[in-house]
Amino acid sequence: MSAQNVGEAHASRDSRLNPVFRKITLRLIPYIFVCYLFNYLDRVNVGFAKLSMLDSLHMSETAYGLGAGIFFLGYIACGVPSNLMLAKIGARRWLALIMVVWGWLSTSLMFVETTSGFYILRFLTGAAEAGFFPGMVLYLTQWFPAQRQGRALTLFMAAIPLSGVLGSPLSGIIMNLFSSGSHGFEAWQWLFLLEGLPTVLLGAGMFLFLRDSAAEVAWLDDTEKKLLSDTLEQDRKNRPKQASASFSDVVRTPAIWALGLLYFCIQSSVYAINFWLPTIIRTIGFHDVSVVGWVSAIPYLGACIFMIAAGRSSDRHRERRWHLAVPLLMAAFGLTCSAAFHDNALLSVTGLTIATAGALTGLPLFWPLSNGFLSAEAAAGGVALINSLGQLAGFLSPYFVGWIKDATGRTDMALYGLVVLALLGVMVVLKIPAERVSR
Repeated sequence: MSAQNVGEAHASRDSRLNPVFRKITLRLIPYIFVCYLFNYLDRVNVGFAKLSMLDSLHMSETAYGLGAGIFFLGYIACGVPSNLMLAKIGARRWLALIMVVWGWLSTSLMFVETTSGFYILRFLTGAAEAGFFPGMVLYLTQWFPAQRQGRALTLFMAAIPLSGVLGSPLSGIIMNLFSSGSHGFEAWQWLFLLEGLPTVLLGAGMFLFLRDSAAEVAWLDDTEKKLLSDTLEQDRKNRPKQASASFSDVVRTPAIWALGLLYFCIQSSVYAINFWLPTIIRTIGFHDVSVVGWVSAIPYLGACIFMIAAGRSSDRHRERRWHLAVPLLMAAFGLTCSAAFHDNALLSVTGLTIATAGALTGLPLFWPLSNGFLSAEAAAGGVALINSLGQLAGFLSPYFVGWIKDATGRTDMALYGLVVLALLGVMVVLKIPAERVSR
């Protein structure tokens, strides 16, 4: 068959598949997007609670950084077993249970009275939440083939910057509204209550909304289900022959550990920004907490726009490495600008916006790389392992920033350390053979 005929065949197949994937996107993405929005909001709202919680609990900046990070020790400990459980009992039941439990634990942070209590609840919340994101990544691979996953994951993970766009002003408003306390609770306690309870309700709704496979839904007809099934089956066959066949093989595969290191480099910048952005912005010179909230939304808005555009470009060109390397370079450049121009509010916020756009865009553009190294059978454990390795940054990065701030009174040196990790990530991703991940 000539190249022209092959192209025409692909165009014809795409014309039949596009309406199917459009329907799947409209049915699935909006709900799980909202779920992930609250997932991330519950994870990082301690950055705003910190602005008054530290005085109430008599905590140091280092202690806060440890508490923010200890969440990820629980997350790492339970990530792999949680995803293996999801593969056994199905996404709908397991993800719904995860959301209800972590929502309840996140809300319970309002009752913390001691630093040790804060540590314990953060650890348990991380353990409960561990399977949600890798489970969602695995779930989306049951609906979208590799060449369409960049766009699907980007739409799903746009909830991260949007949680900042919406959540930062919302958190600032809540903190201001209840600044004098109400009904015996302080502002930070109201923050945990009002942003934690919706997660419990969304978890209950997920059990009713999600289905584990296309065969169980009524909104696809038999022809559409057959097209989807054939496409996903062909996608599984197209995975490299040397791809890992089991979880034990995954653990022994150096490339998987390299992917874990790459994800760690990305997440180091992401979590430092998420947990410390309000503090950095206050240091720049914005002191009113509601103003801090609105200014904090600017970097996330930039990230939301850039993330969606980059995801579409990556799928359209079927190019993965440079679409990830460039955002990491942006993160390094933006963090450098923010640290170097910390006395200039405009330049510093501009740097933070570039860094946030780059770091957060790296998250969805990272995951399609794993298709070149994981078989369908090993995907559940492999995705969870890579995610857990990356989440080490969630523990180390906030603690590192807190330690530097206590030692120097500023966050600048910590930001320079994150620049080094972002550049290391660029080196790792460009070492991956292009033909391995160009789908």
